[in-house]
Amino acid sequence: MGKDGGAWAGFLVMAFAVLGLVGAMGIYAAQIPFERALARSAALDQALAVAAAPDARQKLADLAPVLDDSAGHILHGPGDMATRVAEERARMFAAFGREARDIGLRLRIVLAVFTAAGALFGVAVLGVARRR
Repeated sequence: MGKDGGAWAGFLVMAFAVLGLVGAMGIYAAQIPFERALARSAALDQALAVAAAPDARQKLADLAPVLDDSAGHILHGPGDMATRVAEERARMFAAFGREARDIGLRLRIVLAVFTAAGALFGVAVLGVARRR
C-alpha cells in the first residue's frame, strides 16, 4: 500500500461510518410507530375520560385532531364510549404493529444494501491502493 496506506485506511473507515449513520437513523425510525401508538392511546384515554363531562361533545370535538383517523369511529361509532375506545385501541395497535413490521423490513433491506455497497467500495479502494 505504500506511504498512502493510512489515508486509504481512513477512507475505508469512512465508508463503513456511513453504514453506522444509516443504522443510527434506523434506530430513530424504528421507534416512530411505537411513539405514535403511545400518543394515540393517550388520546383515547383522554376521550374516555371526557366522555362523562357535561360538555363532552365539545371536548371530544376538540380532541378530533389528536385522535386523527380514530376520530370518526370514536365520535360517531355505534355503541357506548368504552366499547368504541376498546375497539379502536385494538384496531390502532394492529395498524401500528403492521407499520412497525414494514419499517423494520425496510430498515433491514437498507442496512443490507449499504453493508454490501460499503464492502464493495472497500474492496475497490483497497484494490486501487495495492496497485499504487
